[in-house]
Amino acid sequence: MHKPLRFAAIAAACAVAGAGLYGAGAATAGQTTANSTHEPYNIGLLVKDIDTYYGTTADADGVYQASPTSPYAKDLARVDAAARTYIDAAARKAHHQGEKPAVVFDIDDTLLLSLDYEKRYNYTYSSASWAAYVNKADRPEVFGSPELVRYAAKKGVEVFYNSGLSEAQRTAAVANLKKVGADVNLDAGHMFLKDAANPPSYLASCATAGSWTCTTVQYKSGTRKHIEKDLGYDIIATFGDQYSDLDGGYADRTYKLPNPTYFVS
Repeated sequence: MHKPLRFAAIAAACAVAGAGLYGAGAATAGQTTANSTHEPYNIGLLVKDIDTYYGTTADADGVYQASPTSPYAKDLARVDAAARTYIDAAARKAHHQGEKPAVVFDIDDTLLLSLDYEKRYNYTYSSASWAAYVNKADRPEVFGSPELVRYAAKKGVEVFYNSGLSEAQRTAAVANLKKVGADVNLDAGHMFLKDAANPPSYLASCATAGSWTCTTVQYKSGTRKHIEKDLGYDIIATFGDQYSDLDGGYADRTYKLPNPTYFVS
């Protein structure tokens, strides 16, 4: 995120959220409704559903947080439990076979939660507001994900990061990951960020100096291919909140974390 071609799951009209919801209830006597099978889901109701899913509350500083008892937290816990079981078995198998196992994590809404940004900007996006938000380096963790990073490292699995954040945001990303406890392999050799000015040679098919045409899938899968083919690791699992974080191959297993607030193609 935010990652290229970011599309909000809720349109800019969310700016009117908080106003009276039109058409939220059932039709009453004397009321005519379109009953269209093509009418999109009501934005006001969708915002409420998202808040319920996250258990959204503002803390004492006015920062929007997810609840650790929310449906969102429970969904994350299920992913985490399955991933731990798999990593344990896959790491033992890889080590037995003399391979070098690795895991790859996206960052935004996979390790660092951006709910506060989404709420403050009514599910819209601008590069300026996003850059300022990221540079604060104060996002909370996605429940359980930093612990999963440390768990993988403890099992002898090499941890890599593959993010749509820009190279200019590296310092803030590292500081924020340290703050939430994902303090594993935060060097440039393990954290791959988007460098449109000087893209790596392994992305030459879609990116050259000053010209970046890579889709999210090309960028993410191309980086995973580099980790496997050039660096010699077997990526046993990759984690992301978008399907575009995961598509394109070069991972034995993929784990999709929940994120109902935006979609990246």
